[in-house]
Amino acid sequence: MSESALVLVVEDEYFLQAYVEQILNDTGFAAESAFSGEEALTLFNSGFQKFKAVITDIRLGGRMNGWEVALRIREKEAAFPVIYITAQAAEEWVSQGVPKSVLIPKPFAPAQLITALSTVLNIETPPAR
Repeated sequence: MSESALVLVVEDEYFLQAYVEQILNDTGFAAESAFSGEEALTLFNSGFQKFKAVITDIRLGGRMNGWEVALRIREKEAAFPVIYITAQAAEEWVSQGVPKSVLIPKPFAPAQLITALSTVLNIETPPAR
């Protein structure tokens, strides 16, 4: 990739957020993180950064969950790439998830995340470093 695609990571567990950021950085992506849905939407709607995808946990601190975050983003950009990561809500994906999204159950391997991200961005999977 000539320019790093910026990914919005929404995760309220600090260590998991750092893990996702590290995976992205190690594979040529850039990451900006938020701990809550409200913070994520503020970042997304600010227009200061051009995000290419969102990776969101389902259960978040604050009033919004990951389903709502993705829905609000899709209201602004109908085809925006969405990846959900969750340990407990996978069965709700069919009824709650936005169309053409990807769900990855926790725990996950770095390759699962990068493959899913490459798929939703419709790009070739970057080589491992």
